[in-house]
Amino acid sequence: MTMEDAFKKILLDIGEDPAREGLLDTPARAAKAMSFLTHGYGQTLEQIVNGALFESDTSEMVIVQDIELYSMCEHHMLPFIGMCHVAYIPTGKVLGLSKVARVVDMYARRLQIQENLTKQIAEAIQSVTSASGVSVIIEAKHMCMMMRGVQKQNSTMKTSVMLGEFRDSQATRMEFMSLLNLSSS
Repeated sequence: MTMEDAFKKILLDIGEDPAREGLLDTPARAAKAMSFLTHGYGQTLEQIVNGALFESDTSEMVIVQDIELYSMCEHHMLPFIGMCHVAYIPTGKVLGLSKVARVVDMYARRLQIQENLTKQIAEAIQSVTSASGVSVIIEAKHMCMMMRGVQKQNSTMKTSVMLGEFRDSQATRMEFMSLLNLSSS
């Protein structure tokens, strides 16, 4: 069964008529949309980074803040949408700026839970850069909580992963948090 056939069956199962005018092309469009929303499965970290690792003598914190992310929870296949903040402390190499966002996108475009997404991004940045510390914070709104179940419209989930110096040093964590707050005001 193709994905398009599966969407046609879903329409039938919910009591719709896939032959009615407004739904004629819906199974094909839905299959195309689902393929796009989950295209992270077809990407690898090596492809995304594509050699964009550059020599640098800086050992100060690098932060990429407010990276939009769109993902889908593995439990209900409903979207969660939010922002990701990534920081790392280089040890001789820095990652091309757009690559940080591309790493976020690659993992976000897979079915999963936010907690795992946060960890995957942090571990990927760590493995690519060999940074002395990596921190990732994600703030997101989950449609599975807003549109069904408890239907809470204003709840936001926040997750963080701290590796290396961010985990070991309260001062480093505090500097990161302080810089995030300064940038958002």
